[in-house]
Amino acid sequence: MITGANGGIGKDTARQFALLTETEKVYLACRNQLKAEAAKKDLEEATGRKIFETVLMDVSDLDSVRRAVAGLAEPIEGLVMNAGGMGGGNPGVKTKDGVTQMVATNLLGHVVLLDELLKAGKLTKAAVYAGSEAARGVAVMGMARPKLKSFSVEEFASVVDGSFFKKFDPMEVYGYVKLMGSFWMSSIARKYPEVRILTISPGGTAGTAVMNDLPPFMKSMFKYVAMPMMSTLGVFHALEVGAKRFVDALNDTQYKSGKFYASKRNVSGKIVDQGGIFSAVDNPQYQDNASEALHRFIS
Repeated sequence: MITGANGGIGKDTARQFALLTETEKVYLACRNQLKAEAAKKDLEEATGRKIFETVLMDVSDLDSVRRAVAGLAEPIEGLVMNAGGMGGGNPGVKTKDGVTQMVATNLLGHVVLLDELLKAGKLTKAAVYAGSEAARGVAVMGMARPKLKSFSVEEFASVVDGSFFKKFDPMEVYGYVKLMGSFWMSSIARKYPEVRILTISPGGTAGTAVMNDLPPFMKSMFKYVAMPMMSTLGVFHALEVGAKRFVDALNDTQYKSGKFYASKRNVSGKIVDQGGIFSAVDNPQYQDNASEALHRFIS
């Protein structure tokens, strides 16, 4: 199952899985049924296989996530939690669950999705969360490393509800949210050792839709200035490369459970365990604190 599978990295991840002969079914989890059906048709034509099934799921709506899991007739072997982005036109506005739109679209829905699948015994082998190098800072893109003081439950909760930030800058907040995501995944991995659970960044990927919901000026600057420049300089890689990171992480057991993998330098190239770059990501207490903070907002 792949969330956010109707376009960008999610769609190409589905395509690459379908090209593996051992893949029997690919669930396309999308919030828009029309876009999901269009993606299914495109993928069937591209791969020559009719193994795709659409699942209506809006990760920013926890009830929608629960309905989708309940509707699964059989367990899945692998999960790619790819849906996300910059949180729409109002990323700092709170949802009914008390979290910012940024957290809702990138993280909280995936927390519920993974929890529900594991509790129901409907995930049998591996789960991958779409991380980001922004979680450890990317100097070439002007993204500083998240600056947390205590890594406490309360501090993480303030990130989730947005009160941590004096000014809600989506480009800054994104790094904090993705860092929390890696912490949460590592915490869950220790509770379910029978399933391989890890975070991997698709890296700087040309053609992704992650920046599409930035404010118009920032979107234009990223799409027409920053993205082409980064691609020309070799800082960004092709869509297929980013998607392949997900496929490899899900299938290759060299990627260890509980770890956070991303580019060694900048946002492309060799992939390494981020614990060697930012030691905080390997701290079990920080991991559990982040998970506890997130679960405070789930009812």
